Amino acid sequence: MTVTIYHNPACGTSRNVLGMLRERGVELNVVEYLKTPPSAAKLKSLLALMGISARELLRKRGGPYEELNLDDPKWSEADLIDFMVKRPLLIERPIVETPKGARLCRPKEKVLEIL
Repeated sequence: MTVTIYHNPACGTSRNVLGMLRERGVELNVVEYLKTPPSAAKLKSLLALMGISARELLRKRGGPYEELNLDDPKWSEADLIDFMVKRPLLIERPIVETPKGARLCRPKEKVLEIL
């Protein structure tokens, strides 16, 4: 089974999830999404697999969330995805995708649901 983790090495939760996957001997594709952001199509696919909205995937702290006033309901799903593609720091992490689905792994134990 190949597993993809959308990872930020500066994030403790992301490092912990990556460690959990490595401890289990999982074959990994590590995507440092700040360097290689997912496309809008990939984000839409991940959101569908996770069963959450773009608004739920937004990282609210440590980034441009407040400066862009992204809590304003005027922003559509497409708008929010576009913001995340252009400013990947807005994507909450880590996201893990397996053949069983995808999860935003906060808390880190959520990864166990899809292994």
